[in-house]
Amino acid sequence: MNEHFPRPPFPKQQQSVPGKTTDMNPRPDHGEESYVGSGRLQGKRALITGGDSGIGRAVAIAFAREGADVAICYLSEDDDAQSTRKLVEAEGRKCEAIRIDVSKADNCRALIDRVVKSFGGLDILVNNAAHQMTFEALEDISDAEWDLTLATNISSMFYLSKAVLPHLGEGGAIINTASINSDNPRPTLLAYATTKGAVQNFTNGLAQLLGKKNIRVNCVAPGPVWTPLIPSTMPEETVAYFGENTPLGRPAQPREIAPIYVMLASDEASYVSGATVAATGGKPMM
Repeated sequence: MNEHFPRPPFPKQQQSVPGKTTDMNPRPDHGEESYVGSGRLQGKRALITGGDSGIGRAVAIAFAREGADVAICYLSEDDDAQSTRKLVEAEGRKCEAIRIDVSKADNCRALIDRVVKSFGGLDILVNNAAHQMTFEALEDISDAEWDLTLATNISSMFYLSKAVLPHLGEGGAIINTASINSDNPRPTLLAYATTKGAVQNFTNGLAQLLGKKNIRVNCVAPGPVWTPLIPSTMPEETVAYFGENTPLGRPAQPREIAPIYVMLASDEASYVSGATVAATGGKPMM
């Protein structure tokens, strides 16, 4: 039984964007005490965008415990990023924590160059960084907000995937974070949901393009996950009951999502490409 996982209602809480892990109640579980590795990514080198907190932090911990060196990038969450870096380094793995805005094409290219120089190459790219905001009406979404959401959530995947391609050898892996919103869009997250549908389509098309290079491309589609993005982008009432509408009756903790990324990054998934792996607590994608 998983009764130890927190269930709503949660205390009402609100944060400014992009939110902090330390201010969340309850604190998210990234697998700090529970994830046990078995060498499935031994010797591999990974870059995780949005790796400071939430799913990104959980994936960084899991990758490190599986034997990978890990670079993370983040927008402005310095404290969270340094906490993640320390967790990776505690496993005896190298870690780079890079403050950068991936919504800009030149920044994406500079990010790949920096990590490749530091690690001597890359084997895994996890496109996880995302921006979302809640809006009750179409008229409330500004042009700038729309452009920022598309640039951060989907354009960055194109820029980073293109830049990393010369450095990924055979057996390399690109893993994109989609969402249940890819197929089941929440209207108050219109811009975000639109990008997540694009992420799934981008993943399917890129997998076909890169198959001849033996580079696999997949995406993970989480349902509700308890991360700083939630109290910093949603109303208090929504936060208090976040995840209650799933068959499991609660949101996922980040540690519950990370093993999917490990599987898709590992050589065990050598014939898995173009797939969407859903982790929605039993809620159908459609």
